[in-house]
Amino acid sequence: MSSEESRYVVEQFWAAMNANDFRAAGDLLHDEFMLEWPQSGERIRGRENFVSINEHYPATGRWQITLMRIVADPGGVATEVMVTDGVRSDRAITFSTVRDSKIVHQTEYWPDRFEASPWRVQWVEHG
Repeated sequence: MSSEESRYVVEQFWAAMNANDFRAAGDLLHDEFMLEWPQSGERIRGRENFVSINEHYPATGRWQITLMRIVADPGGVATEVMVTDGVRSDRAITFSTVRDSKIVHQTEYWPDRFEASPWRVQWVEHG
């Protein structure tokens, strides 16, 4: 697949996730789909497991997902999204591989916020 075709599939995926239409997002996943969460050491195999996790996630409100950045090349698609349920806000960095017009693999990083170290205050800005 071309970079543009892969990019389009991933854009459609995030649009479905933002609509909280997890079944539509699942329709964009390959039969061999696997999602990896390196920080927790978990793997999610298959679209049904993916859909079920998202349908049962204990969110406070409706998920709102903003696609902040997307970069596509022949090897895959990288995205940065902001995710909120109205109470908590998180950022996710996702690397997706697309095959046969479906997402076959994702590795997703959910970095936790942390306090800035005071020792470097003279060299940084806070945003």
